[in-house]
Amino acid sequence: MKKTIIIVIITGMFAWAVYDVINSSKDTANSGDYVAREDTTEEDTNEDSSNEDSEGNNKVGLEVGNIAPDFELTTLNGDTVKLSDYRGQRVMVNFWATWCPPCRAEMPDMEKFHQNKDITILAINLTETESTKSDVTEFVEKFELTFPVLMDETVKVANQYQIQPIPSSFMIDSNGRIQYKALGAMNYELMVQEFEKMK
Repeated sequence: MKKTIIIVIITGMFAWAVYDVINSSKDTANSGDYVAREDTTEEDTNEDSSNEDSEGNNKVGLEVGNIAPDFELTTLNGDTVKLSDYRGQRVMVNFWATWCPPCRAEMPDMEKFHQNKDITILAINLTETESTKSDVTEFVEKFELTFPVLMDETVKVANQYQIQPIPSSFMIDSNGRIQYKALGAMNYELMVQEFEKMK
């Protein structure tokens, strides 16, 4: 009887050791840096890693220094906009909703920033979270916003950018690289300060 118990215990310990080794190798394989592109192929990944050594950090991702993930959305006016169309310009990408008090507080500063500086603002509305699309139209009219308001109707881009709090903003330089990200509202002074650091 004792031999049977010892054999069962040893077998269980061996099985656990094998399971642990297999799981730890999977975790190691999956613990690489996050690349926020749904359409990344193996070829793209290899190209990114080989370029990293020769040309600096050309990784597409969400960290400061990464190339901002590209996206395509439709504006409130029905125009199609891609982030990559603005390469060569400094861009502020802002995620917001009409029901969000910090977003409402930030909008006048964003409009002032847009008017006073050579910056492109792409204000991405989390449309799926709105009661109606007309709420967005009324909001834009009330705040007299002149920059493009993009409609993220399925929050695909918000998910791509891993948005948690709103508003969230990404300051992207003329090379398409993230230079600053704000999780929460920004005021005009902070917008200008981060804008002036970008090329």
